Amino acid sequence: MEIRKILVPVDFSDNSKKVLDAAVFLAEKCDAAIYVVFVVQTFEDYSGFFVPHMPMIQFEEELVKSAEQKMGMFVECGDVAATKVLTGDVAEEIVGFARQEKIDMIVMGTHGYKGLEKVMFGSVADKVVRSASCPVLTINPYRHNIQ
Repeated sequence: MEIRKILVPVDFSDNSKKVLDAAVFLAEKCDAAIYVVFVVQTFEDYSGFFVPHMPMIQFEEELVKSAEQKMGMFVECGDVAATKVLTGDVAEEIVGFARQEKIDMIVMGTHGYKGLEKVMFGSVADKVVRSASCPVLTINPYRHNIQ
């Protein structure tokens, strides 16, 4: 199997930076290009839980704009072929992007931010592993010394 395109989903946490560093290392060994994505979770399924202070679509647009700015700072290493901010269900968007771009491998962390997000959205890594059409390398940033 030839690995030419590696997808790295991030959430801008310190753990994501560790995973990106590991993916860059792997990409150098395989002479592969790195694609980095961040997915803004859409909240339409949760709209009945609270009343936002601004229209939901405006809120999501602000999140996308903020994510695009963060992405630029996050991937300053220059070893990245492309970045993309997506909106939707996080796992579905990652898997869909991988199919669309004909990604050969997904490298992602088993842990990102913790707390309520983990409870509300479940394990994104687990969903990606179960539904991706390419191999998925998961890295536990708490158990491995990634450098």
